Amino acid sequence: MIKAKSYIVSFSLHIKRCRFHFLVPCHCHYPFAVDGEASLRFAKLFRYSPNPLFFLNYSPIPHSSYSNSQFPNARNPRSFTMMLRIRSRDGLERVTVDNPHITTISQLKTIIQTQLGIPVQNQTLSTNQNLLLAKSPQDLLRFTDMSNPDAFLPSLNLSHGSILFLSYEGERRVAGPAAFNPAGSFGRKMTMDDLIAKQMRVTRQENPHCELVSFDRDCANAFQHYVNETLAFAVKRGGFMYGTVTEEGKVEVNFIYEPPQQGTEENLLFFRDPEEEKLVEAITVGLGMRKVGFIFTQTVSQDKKDYTLSNREVLQAAEYHAESGLKEWVTAVVKLEVNEDMGADVHFEAFQMSDVCVRLFKEGWFETDIKEDDDPKLSKMKKDVVVGVKDTREVDNDFFLVVVKIFDHQGPLSSTFPIENRNTQVTMKALRNHLERTKNLPFVKRISDFHLLLVLSRALDLTADVPALTECVQTQTAVPEGYQILIESMASTA
Repeated sequence: MIKAKSYIVSFSLHIKRCRFHFLVPCHCHYPFAVDGEASLRFAKLFRYSPNPLFFLNYSPIPHSSYSNSQFPNARNPRSFTMMLRIRSRDGLERVTVDNPHITTISQLKTIIQTQLGIPVQNQTLSTNQNLLLAKSPQDLLRFTDMSNPDAFLPSLNLSHGSILFLSYEGERRVAGPAAFNPAGSFGRKMTMDDLIAKQMRVTRQENPHCELVSFDRDCANAFQHYVNETLAFAVKRGGFMYGTVTEEGKVEVNFIYEPPQQGTEENLLFFRDPEEEKLVEAITVGLGMRKVGFIFTQTVSQDKKDYTLSNREVLQAAEYHAESGLKEWVTAVVKLEVNEDMGADVHFEAFQMSDVCVRLFKEGWFETDIKEDDDPKLSKMKKDVVVGVKDTREVDNDFFLVVVKIFDHQGPLSSTFPIENRNTQVTMKALRNHLERTKNLPFVKRISDFHLLLVLSRALDLTADVPALTECVQTQTAVPEGYQILIESMASTA
């Protein structure tokens, strides 16, 4: 049996008065077969038709006798290394491929697994950048250009430095940038890859930190009834939600505090009162609750526009989320929606601002000067961010929203007492009317209303009286007689 031998074929190619010298590896049983195989390999490597007329000169050299000393200006083709750039949701990374002319897509995936730590079975590769916009496994099936595991890389027209796009399932830890190491008076040289790595990437966040939000029926109804019946959804209205957060990430909203504010069709401006918010905080702590979210309405004039939240609303929601420091913080929207009978229903929606959105706000990326002619469905950035595979300064607001499931419950408090900072001022007459209306209930039930406690706290000691009353409300124990007399005397002054 004749043993096959390896050859290095030297080609001289003349094109437009220029002479090019190539070395092509071959593996043949007979020396005279070198011509045909070398022609085919040359065609695959350099994308020429395998026509012998191109080869004006060639000389087969046994591979075992080949050495760099014979061809000092040539490289061994078998040791050629190609760098490919891989763009994924994590940014741009690089892999090195040895012998790319004989590397298959299956082998490339193994290389990516070794160098980038992404399991082969989780990878979807494509030369099409739209791969990074795929939202579901079904979307990924549309990208078939690299689905054949036995296809060779040269068939994809890849070259040194080419970009491939990678989508993968699961999570991984991406190595952070190396510590700065100055080299010379001007510091370390920055490459394009370094600059890309430093850019902010904006991607959709699939899962909220808040598993669900449940609204106390009374407080939700008191809020929507006012904006529907009194304001007719003509101007915006808002407030802060208070309640509890469980270890599982479930948020319960038990009352809504409405700060002093001014609303228009497009804007909602809070006039934050530090003294009043101290009273709110004292009551909240005494009730064993905390601030858990921000709620606001959208006006009827916004109903026809093609966005979920406007740029102004995203900016305001991100501000309060960042201020809270609570990862389960919820943003709720109340609006009118047309039903099947062409009537209008009040509709509640709940979101979380994504982690990227909150980070962008904290680091000052948002353009806060919003002009009248700006597109409300886009948030402007002060610097370029990467959305998908594109650098941009305008981000669709929906990228910042993470949907939260809504439930309802009957909480421990009532919401029948007049609410603060509305069109009608709350006076002691309101306290007298409330106590008369609820006189058949136990006294602790009569005062189990945040808005009533807020009125009382203005006349009581914040460090002694308020904690004592809120403890009674929280535990639903009898109110000391002295406090009952004090509260009834306050009501009688009206």
